[in-house]
Amino acid sequence: MGSVNSRGPRAEAQVVMLGLDAAGKTMLLYKLKGHPLVETVPTVGFNVEPLEAPGHVLLTFWDVGGQSQLRASWKDHLEGTDVLVYVLDSTDEARLPEAAAELTEVLGDPNMAGVPFLVLANKQEVPDALSLLDIRNSLRPERFRGRRWELRACSALTGEGLPEALQSLRRLLQSRGHRRLQVTAGGEGRASHKS
Repeated sequence: MGSVNSRGPRAEAQVVMLGLDAAGKTMLLYKLKGHPLVETVPTVGFNVEPLEAPGHVLLTFWDVGGQSQLRASWKDHLEGTDVLVYVLDSTDEARLPEAAAELTEVLGDPNMAGVPFLVLANKQEVPDALSLLDIRNSLRPERFRGRRWELRACSALTGEGLPEALQSLRRLLQSRGHRRLQVTAGGEGRASHKS
């Protein structure tokens, strides 16, 4: 992950992490930061955590609560967003349409114009979790035409998929020509999803 004392200039980016309640946003953030697994309680309001990512990139994560009564405040956290991380519970098929509708509403906010996003399909370690293909189809990617985005499988419990998620964040920031992110020669060369 690198450290704050690493040599060279550091780029910075603001990451807003949203998703329905119980999707695992806070656990994902703690796992990304290398904290031991802890039982979390529903986030009331938001958490702000810095994360030093590979390539001397300081990501400031805004982990915003996802309970239905808090979703109206999501728009208050979108100004200045460089990339959105939207977390889905891969085991909650019943609420997937609700999660997709909330994502569409967030992306329609004027502050989100041109902002790329990463969808993390969390809880993939559960045997009956939905596949990425099923999740992608449920999201109806034609709604995201003209946007840069990626969909990744992950597990906050095991950490599986999280290094790839950080690579996706870097790619999405680079695709936007992020003003504070210097592209390194021979960067990760994998294209993000386009719709």
